[in-house]
Amino acid sequence: MNDQQMKTLLKETKSIAIVGLSPKENRPSNEVARYLMAAGYRVIPVNPGQSEILGQPCFPDMASIGEPVDIVDIFRRSGDTPPIVAEALKLSPKPKAVWLQLGIENSEAAAMAEKAGVPIVMNLCTKIEHERLLGESHGGSFFAKL
Repeated sequence: MNDQQMKTLLKETKSIAIVGLSPKENRPSNEVARYLMAAGYRVIPVNPGQSEILGQPCFPDMASIGEPVDIVDIFRRSGDTPPIVAEALKLSPKPKAVWLQLGIENSEAAAMAEKAGVPIVMNLCTKIEHERLLGESHGGSFFAKL
């Protein structure tokens, strides 16, 4: 996915399911989720060990969400991503994209998404790309208040 495609995706996205969202504020997934919420996205936490994160109901898996998801944003080890991507591709409607966070790449997961016609982004951070492509920062005073 090139920069223009990512920019369009981020502009058109309303909901982002974050798989592996941690309730711990010092974890990257939590920081990214707070940023995305401040930027106006509906963040849907997916973590089987939690019932609520950042004031949002948390789901044990994507099948339990019960509403359309624009981006499935994955914060899990590279080797764990194929079954997560397979689950994302079963959503109806399919997500607009699957996003593997910074440091996460998996060729099997990428092949599955591409075969299903769902764009995949790997080894990039949604927060960093949002700031870079849309020229917005929601980090400063928002994070100081937390």
